[in-house]
Amino acid sequence: MSYVKPADLVGRMIDAGAGKLILSTRDTLIRGFMGGALLTLGAAFAITVSTQTGEPLLGALLFPVGFILLYLLGYDLLTGVFTLAPLALLAKRPGASVRSVLRNWGLVFVGNLLGAVTVAVVMAIYFTYGFTTEPSAVGQAISEIGHGRTVGYAEHGAGGMLTLFVRAVLCNVMVSTGVVGALMSDSMIGKIVAMWMPIMLFFYMGFEHSIVNMFLFPSGLLLGADFTLLDYLLWNEIPTVVGNLVGGLVFVGLALYSTHGRTAPYRIPAPVKGAAIPAEPASAPEPVGATR
Repeated sequence: MSYVKPADLVGRMIDAGAGKLILSTRDTLIRGFMGGALLTLGAAFAITVSTQTGEPLLGALLFPVGFILLYLLGYDLLTGVFTLAPLALLAKRPGASVRSVLRNWGLVFVGNLLGAVTVAVVMAIYFTYGFTTEPSAVGQAISEIGHGRTVGYAEHGAGGMLTLFVRAVLCNVMVSTGVVGALMSDSMIGKIVAMWMPIMLFFYMGFEHSIVNMFLFPSGLLLGADFTLLDYLLWNEIPTVVGNLVGGLVFVGLALYSTHGRTAPYRIPAPVKGAAIPAEPASAPEPVGATR
């Protein structure tokens, strides 16, 4: 499997970010919509597996399927553009500006939200036979997730908010590493492996992903969970978006850019032409006290 070295990887990250900033509004929304839809279908799949088998690790092993498909198809997630788009601005690429970065983030956010909510509605219909029965076991599990990750944090006050923020930061450290992982290799298998590992970790550890939550919490509300839209916004989505931004931009994008993009690689200096090379002594002196 081919491997792209970090110095070359940063160049690819900058190119990817610059490419996203010049996309049309239509293309950005379509890619955001499909990215949100595929990721959240993967989340629904993973929760179904975890619930029906009683093995959360198995669900985590399978969750990356949606993430891998969306990136192989060239779709976008807010968590990914948090990391890549600003690098084009730092590298002073043509067309890159604060306004273009914010525009890209806003459009991808809207696209992801529409895709995730669409899946939430479709899956709520699926779990309730068109709202004619009580939610299935998987639907009930999703409702419990929504309750625990809103009211559950609120019960701990400032400590709960801090925990939510930290989980969101850690989440996008892993997710953005997965995004960058897709650029680490030129082979299909290499890309899949590099994406799979960090995404599996984030899901199993229960970190907070703003796009996955755009599916989980609307689904919970549709399925009768005991929390409100305001609970969701204040005690999950808004802090999660901020934490995802910090995690992806600071600990992945800027970390790689600062040490591999801004630092010149060390090279062994070539010998000066005509310079005399000191000859080694014929024999080294023996240490004091040496015996034969």
